[in-house]
Amino acid sequence: MSATSTVESTDTGDTATGESTIDLTDKQHRILAYLREHAAEQTYFKSRLIAEELGLSAKEVGANMSAIVDAAVEVDVEKWGYSSGTTWMVTR
Repeated sequence: MSATSTVESTDTGDTATGESTIDLTDKQHRILAYLREHAAEQTYFKSRLIAEELGLSAKEVGANMSAIVDAAVEVDVEKWGYSSGTTWMVTR
């Protein structure tokens, strides 16, 4: 199994910090940090635009989003649509 698809779900979340203990790869942490940073100013994100900002491919973003959906604690991430690329709805 590749590192980008490994997610260990030992949910012993730290209630003091609100952080999840689900292990994420570096790429997944970068994508989640990007979404958290921009969620206040924007609701919908296209995989290809996230990829451009982070120096990844749209396919890499899409492949890592399921782990992010499970791990996101300050934001809710939901697959919203597929029209000229996958769109993700991100809310706080």
